[in-house]
Parts: sequence; structure tokens; C-alpha cells
Amino acid sequence: MPELSPLDAAVLPAGIRSRFLDGINGLRVHVLEAGSESAGRPCVLLLHGFPELAYSWRKVMPALAAAGFHVVAPDQRGYGRTTGWDADYDGDLASFRLLNLVRDTLTLVAALGYRTVDVVGHDFGAAVAAGCALIRPDVFRSMVLMSAPFAGAPAWPSGSEQKTTDDIHAAMARLPRPRKHYQWYYSTRPANADMWRCPQGVHAFLRAYFHFKSADWPGNKPFRLSSWSAGELAKMPTYYIMDLDQDMATTVAPEMPSPGEIAACRWLSEDELSVYSSEYERNGFQGGLQWYRCRTQGVNADLGVFAGRTIDVPAMFVAGKSDWGIYQTPGAIERMQESACTRMRGCHLLDGAGHWVQQEQPEQVSELLVEFLREQTKHASAA
Repeated sequence: MPELSPLDAAVLPAGIRSRFLDGINGLRVHVLEAGSESAGRPCVLLLHGFPELAYSWRKVMPALAAAGFHVVAPDQRGYGRTTGWDADYDGDLASFRLLNLVRDTLTLVAALGYRTVDVVGHDFGAAVAAGCALIRPDVFRSMVLMSAPFAGAPAWPSGSEQKTTDDIHAAMARLPRPRKHYQWYYSTRPANADMWRCPQGVHAFLRAYFHFKSADWPGNKPFRLSSWSAGELAKMPTYYIMDLDQDMATTVAPEMPSPGEIAACRWLSEDELSVYSSEYERNGFQGGLQWYRCRTQGVNADLGVFAGRTIDVPAMFVAGKSDWGIYQTPGAIERMQESACTRMRGCHLLDGAGHWVQQEQPEQVSELLVEFLREQTKHASAA
């Protein structure tokens, strides 16, 4: 396969540039960056989620650069123009485990010439950001999580293996309206082709998917769930707790916005969506789906060596008020604030945003990030 070129400057906001870094833990990593690399300028690393790209940060990067930061957003392992990863379902799954994703990030920091950075993660990128702050707080001096709360490191071993009395998946399948969890669906072999080769095409699939999980979809009115039980989980929309006999492309298709709604969507134009769809049309979705498989199939078990550890760097959480991601793991947002992160500096839920908070409300997100990151830089300078 010929080497990919940088992302066309015509699709990028002014001040954002595209380039590659080679030799990053076996990857050729594509990054978007803004702001200069001048000596002493602090660096902030932005980590995207699924099904996203470095491009997901385009609306906040200029403001961060204007505030004095060197801003870097990579296409992570399995995504976009980054290459060197295994796209085969039967291939090297372990390379997608969380510890190796942290290693990707650490190696990128070193290649950029930094010893300390601030890290921001959205969706599954929040899991990587949390892993970075948990494992290497000497490098990742502060952390911002978006949409996906950090519920804590694995529990300290009790000496006896705890077994679940009721299989949650069997219980969901037995509901009067049989259901299944999206993360376990994403771990199945057919999931990639279901989305990549769906009847409506990748562009329409992504439009419906992004709309369905945004504040534009009127059904997104999240609330706390009382427990990790089939009945409680089934209260979430079908993009999280799917109908048992449906794939994801079929699930989101009925929620496709109208032409008028698409034209009125100020946070994701058709031209912007085309950047996503062209990347996923080329790559498929398996790279991102491997991350889910590592979570659901026990490949991340080596995180157990960090059992009982807390995140002790300054931390902030940002999400949309219309984002079910806040509550999809019952109790996670409470544990994050009460015990998992010992130096929480704020938890902000923004009006007018669903799951794609940094795209739906970029001005508010930028303001929060600049204020938080400037505070970390001030403290670092005073130390």
C-alpha cells in the first residue's frame, strides 16, 4: 500500500497543519497540530474516540494554540492516516490493548521532544488519557476527560475470584424486548462489515450515528441508572443497548436526519463529515473495534498491575448534558469524583451538547480547556 499523504489543507481550519511521525511504537502516526514548537511552549495532546479522528479536535485546536500551547492531535492506532497497525480480525489483537496505546502516546510525546505534556481524551480516547495519567504522572502532568468518566483502576485483588451471579448479556436477551450491549456487539466478527458495507453507505451511516448521539436528537435526556442490570441498562437508547436482532447500521438508520436538519447542522457540515467518511471508506472500522475487543475479551487484564492506584494529577471532566456516555456505566462519574481522581478541579456538563461535546460546543469547551491548562502551566512555572 503506498504511503498516505497529509490531510488536504483545504479541509483544515486556518492554523492547523497535517504531518507524519515515523517510528512511533511501530506506527507511522498522522498528527494534526497547531501552535509553534518554540522552546518553553507547553504541549497539549488531544486523543480522539470512536468512530472519530484527530480531525474531531479541529474546532478547539486554534483557540488552544492562540492561548500559547503547542497542540497535537494524533490519529490513534487503528484510525485515519496512521499506519502500521493490523486490521485483521484474526491478527495482532494484543497490540491494541490499553497498555500499548499508552506506550503509543508516550513514544509520540518523546518524538515531539517533550518530557511533560497535558493530555485530553474524549470517548475511548479518555480511557487512554486516564491510562497515561495513572501510569506515567511524571510525563502527563494533567488530564482532561470528556464524555467517558474514569471509574478507577482495577480493584485490589481480594484473594478469591468474584463471579457474577447473573450473566448480564443473557439477562438482556431475556427481556420482553430482547437487547444486547453495543460494546460486545462491536467485538463480534460481523460488526466491521455491518458498518463498512452497510446498504446506506459509510457517509450516511456516520451522519445518522453522529446525529443519534448528539443533542440534536430529542430523545437524548440522560439520567443516572441505579445498577448494572438488564432492566436498568435497557433504559438507554439503542445506540448503547441495541435490539438483539439488529446491527449498528440498521439501528441508526431510522434516525437519519432530514436534508433540512443536515443543512442546519452547524457543528458537522457535509464537507466536514466527508473527511470522516473518506477515511472510514478506505480503512473500515476494525482498527477502532479492536479496542472494544480488548476491553470485552480480557486483553486489558495486564492493567491489574495498577490495581488500587489513583490518578493524582490535576483533572477535569467535560461532557454534554445530553450525553448518555456519562451514565452508561452506573456509578462511574461518582467514583471518578470521589475516589478515582484525587485532584479533580471540575466536572462540567454543557447545555446544547450530546456525545460530541468538543464539536457541538467548541467555544465553551475551548474556554474550559484554556482556563484549566493555563492554571497547570502557571503552577509548573512556579515549581
